[in-house]
Amino acid sequence: MSGEVIDLKDINKRMDGAIQALKHELNGLRTGRASANLLDPIMVDAYGQSMPINQVGTVTVPEPRMVAVQVWDKSMVGAVEKAIRESNLGLNPVTDGTNLRIPLPELNEERRKELVKVAHQYAENAKVAIRHVRRDGMDVLKKSEKDGDLGQDEARALSDKVQKLTDEFIGNVDSTVASKETEIMQV
Repeated sequence: MSGEVIDLKDINKRMDGAIQALKHELNGLRTGRASANLLDPIMVDAYGQSMPINQVGTVTVPEPRMVAVQVWDKSMVGAVEKAIRESNLGLNPVTDGTNLRIPLPELNEERRKELVKVAHQYAENAKVAIRHVRRDGMDVLKKSEKDGDLGQDEARALSDKVQKLTDEFIGNVDSTVASKETEIMQV
């Protein structure tokens, strides 16, 4: 009966989605050289909605310390430039027609610490997402127990499994961000 009440595989998949989103966001934090993924977290207000930057232009890395964005629609250049400036990545684009060149500043100690703070912010967001999945699972268990679909012992066993999964994924978030922090602080 418990298989019908709560799907641990679904909870596992949703928590894993939070980890994958964290890894994707962390890829955008640079560690010394340019990467096209650097601009992935940036969203541009385009055509009345928020879009990823790679849907309004082509992101390339022409030099090791330079990222370039060729905006497809000339009217979107200002919006793309604004989105890059307002991101918390500390980048200052130079506009040249429909092209934006983004020189990457040298990573000093202060900048590295700022990037570590951003990484920890991303990690906290992932933990919150994982806790939301846990809360959803626990709510389903409590409702099933209240409705009589599930016995008290079975509900306790399933809630322990959900908590164990949560602890495992929170630990995964911590180890992922710790390795990224080491990578960022490495000179």
